[in-house]
Amino acid sequence: MTATIITEERNIANALISGLANLTDTPTRQQVEDKAKQIASIFGYTGDLRNIITEAMISVDTRMGAGVSLVDIAARHDDQWVRKRENTTWAYSGAYENFLRKDGWPPRMVQSLSDVTSRILGHLQDPYSEGTTWNRRGLVIGHVQSGKTANYTGLIARAADAGYTFIIVIAGIHNNLRKQTQERIDEAFIGRSSDPDDRRSIGVGLDTGYPHPATLTNINEDFNKNTAAKSGWKINDFSKPIILVIKKNVTTLTALHKWLKELNAEGGDRISDVPMLLIDDEADNASINTNKEELDPTKTNAMIRRILGLFAKSCYVGYTATPFANIFINPDAYDNEVREELFPRDFIYCLDAPTTYFGAEKVFLDDETSQSIVRPIDDCEEFLPYRHRRNDPVPELPPSLYRALDEFIVARAIRNLRGQIGKHCSMMINVSRFVPVQQAVRDFLSLREKRIREAVRTNYLMPESVSSTNVYMQCLKQAFDAEYADAEFTWPEVKAALNSVFDHLHLYVINSKSDEVLDYTRYEKEGVGLTAVAIGGLSLSRGLTIEGLTVSYMYRNTKMYDTLMQMGRWFGYRPGFEDLCRVHLSSDSINWYSHIAQAAEELTQQVKRMRRDGLSPRQFGLYIMAHPDSLLITAANKMRTGEKVKFRQNFSGRMLESYIVSTDPDVNTANFALIEQTWREGFGGQVSEDTGKGPMFRDVSVEKIEDFLIAFQAHGQFADRKADIIAYLRTLAEQHPLADVLLISPRGSGSEPYRLNGQSRVVSDLQGTAWRLNKDRVASRGDEKLGLSAEQKAAAEALAASGDNPVAPSDTHYREIRNKPLLMIHSLDPHGDTRVQGPIASFGVSFPPGHYETEIEVVANRIWLERMQGAPDDPDDEEDYDA
Repeated sequence: MTATIITEERNIANALISGLANLTDTPTRQQVEDKAKQIASIFGYTGDLRNIITEAMISVDTRMGAGVSLVDIAARHDDQWVRKRENTTWAYSGAYENFLRKDGWPPRMVQSLSDVTSRILGHLQDPYSEGTTWNRRGLVIGHVQSGKTANYTGLIARAADAGYTFIIVIAGIHNNLRKQTQERIDEAFIGRSSDPDDRRSIGVGLDTGYPHPATLTNINEDFNKNTAAKSGWKINDFSKPIILVIKKNVTTLTALHKWLKELNAEGGDRISDVPMLLIDDEADNASINTNKEELDPTKTNAMIRRILGLFAKSCYVGYTATPFANIFINPDAYDNEVREELFPRDFIYCLDAPTTYFGAEKVFLDDETSQSIVRPIDDCEEFLPYRHRRNDPVPELPPSLYRALDEFIVARAIRNLRGQIGKHCSMMINVSRFVPVQQAVRDFLSLREKRIREAVRTNYLMPESVSSTNVYMQCLKQAFDAEYADAEFTWPEVKAALNSVFDHLHLYVINSKSDEVLDYTRYEKEGVGLTAVAIGGLSLSRGLTIEGLTVSYMYRNTKMYDTLMQMGRWFGYRPGFEDLCRVHLSSDSINWYSHIAQAAEELTQQVKRMRRDGLSPRQFGLYIMAHPDSLLITAANKMRTGEKVKFRQNFSGRMLESYIVSTDPDVNTANFALIEQTWREGFGGQVSEDTGKGPMFRDVSVEKIEDFLIAFQAHGQFADRKADIIAYLRTLAEQHPLADVLLISPRGSGSEPYRLNGQSRVVSDLQGTAWRLNKDRVASRGDEKLGLSAEQKAAAEALAASGDNPVAPSDTHYREIRNKPLLMIHSLDPHGDTRVQGPIASFGVSFPPGHYETEIEVVANRIWLERMQGAPDDPDDEEDYDA
C-alpha cells in the first residue's frame, strides 16, 4: 500500500465523517456504506472501503463527557475569563483542531476536546490579568493511553492564544518518551520538524501563514545551553510563544534553571512580564523509588519549584493517569515547601474517557468482556520466575509465551483480511527488568518466529491434510480455534493470509540501553503497516505509545500502584480490532489490576460528590492519602528500614470484603454455625424481608454487627483488615448507629432454613488454607441495590445520570443512597480445585460516603506489607533508566 493510497483513504474517510456529523440520527451501517461508495466515486477511488466504513461507524458513535472539576471555592478566581475575552484570535487552537479533524478525529470528539481544554484554561490565570505576581496550581487526572497528550497539547495551543508566552513540557524520564512527545508537539503546535537536518513544515504548519512558535529543544536533544543557542531564538524575543520539551532529571532541570537565571541577569530576581505554563506529564513518574541521584524525585521536584520561582507569573499543571497521583501519596518525594508549592490547591480536573476507549472497565471490571480479553499465565514461574537476577540463565521460554506469539500472528492475518494491512500491529512482552534477560527472550522468539515463517511459507497454500502434519501449523490452528474461531473468517481463509504477516514483521528489544528504535513513522512514510514484537521493561511500559497493540504478555511482580497503571499499555483505542485484543497476565496481576481499577473508578465518583459538598482539592488530597490503597504505596517507601509506621485510614464510601478466605473445614463449620445462630435471633430481634436474592434485616444495631464480626473467624492473612473494619464501624457509630444486613442466597432448590445457597466461584489462587478470590471480589456487581426501595433505586439512577457524563448506576451510587453501613454475608461454592471443599463463609462491609475526615489509625510493619503485596522488586536493580 503506497503513501498516496493512504492519503486518498484519509481524505475519503474525512469527507465521509464530516458528512455524517451533520445527521441528526445515528446512521445504520448500510447508510454509511452507501455514503462511502458515493464519496469514493466522486474521488475516483476504487480501493477497499472497509477500513473507511469501520472508522466512520466508530466516529458517529464516539462521545466524550466534559469531565468534572474540584476547585478551591475560597480562592477568588473567575473561571469564566476565557468566555469573556472578545478579541482573542484562537489561531493555535483553531489550527490544532483542524489538524485533528484531518487526522481522522470524529468532529464531536474535536468539539469535546475544545470544550474541555477551554474549561481547564479557565482554571488557569488570565495572562493579561492585573497584578504583577500570581500563580495557579492544578492537576488533571486522565486514563492510561486515553489521549492525555492530545488534551495537554490542546491546552498549550489555547494557552498560547490567550497570551502564555513561555511553555515547558516535562515528559517523563526516558529519552524515547521525550523524543516521542517532542515529535507530537512539533506536529500539533510548532508546525515544523525540530530535526536539525530537516526543518520542513509539518502538521499545523502546513496551513498558510501559521505563526510558528519557537522551540529550544529538538527531537535529538534535550534542553542544554548549546541547543538553545543553536535554535535561532533571539534572547528575550517573546513576540511568539516559546516551548521546551524536557526530561525530568536533575541535569536538564539544573541547566534550564541556570540559563533562565542568566537570561534575566538584568531583571532582578524574577522574570516579570512573561506568563509561563509548566506541564508535568506523567506527574507520577517521580515516584520511582530510586537511589540514582540523577532521578531523585526530591531533587527533581525541588528544581521544578525553583524554575517556577523565577517567573513572577506562573501556572503548573500536573497530568496523571490515576487519582493516586504522586503529590498525594508520596510525601517523601517532596521537601515541605516544594510539596506546598506544587500541590494542586486551585483545581483538580478529572477527564472522562471517550466511549470508544478500551480501558480498565472493559479489560478488568466487566466480567463478560474481561473473559474474552484476559488470559492468566500459570506456567512462567518455572522458566522466568518473578525473582530472577540479571545473569540467571534462561533455559527456555514458557509455552504460554509461544502460544501468545501464535495468537499474535493469527490476529495479524485476520486484521489483514479486514483490510488493515496498512495499519500497525504490535505485541508487547514484559517479563524482566534486566537487559540480558530481555535479549535472551528475543533470541528464543527470533528462532521460533523463523521456524513459523518457514512452516507458513511451505504450507499456507497446501491442503489441510498436508499442512496439519507440521507442528508449527498445528500450533497456529490451535490458536485460531481457541481464540478467533468466531472472528468472521474461516481457518482456510486465515491460513491463506498467514504468509503476508511476515512481510514487515520485526522483533525489537526496547530499553534505554538499546539502540533499536520502534519507529512507526518511518513505515508510515512508506505507506506500510509495521508488525512489531516489542520486548522490554520499564521504558516499554512507561508512556511509550505502542501502535496497534493487539497482544500483551506481562509477567512482573510489581504491585506499586502507579507503576502498574503505567504498565497497562494495553489500554487505549482499538478501532476495528478490539475483539482480537488479548492480555496475558499472572493471576496476581489480574486481581491487583481489578482492585486498582475499582478504586480509581470510586475515587472519580468521590470527586463528583466532593464537588457537590463544596470541598476543596486539598481535602481530596487528604482523603486520598488516607485511602486504604495509598497505604500500600507509601508503606513500601517508608518500610525499607523495617520500622513500624502509623497510618491514617479512611474507609468512607468503600466496600471492604474478606477476599482472602479460609478453606479449613473446622473454621467454616464454626462460621456457618455463627451465621445460623445470629440469623435465628434476627440479628438482635429484627424481622427479615425477602430481597429476591436472600433475606435482609434493616436497622440492626452496629454493636450487633461488631459482635458478629469479632466472632467470625477470618483467615490469618485477613485478620488485620477485619480488625480495621470493626474499628471503622465503631468510629462511625455516633453518626451511623444502625446498619443493614444482607444474607446473599441466590434462588436454588432444596434450601434448608437458616442455610445460605452457594455462589459459584473459581479457585485459581490457593496457598495453604488461604484462598484468594479472583479480582479480590466477593459480591457480584450490583448486589448493593438489594433491599433498596423503589424510591431509593430511582434516586440512585438520578444520581448516576446527573452531571455532564451520565452513567449507569453502580454499587457506589446505591451505597450513597443507602447512607448507612451494610454487612453482606456469603456462602461460596468453590470449583476448579479438588483441594477445596465448600461451602466457604465470607463477608463484606460497605461504608456510606461523605465522612472525609473520619479516620482510624493503623500500625503497619514490613511483614504486614509483604503479606499485603508480596516482596517488592528492588527498584535500584531496574536497568531501564536514562543516565
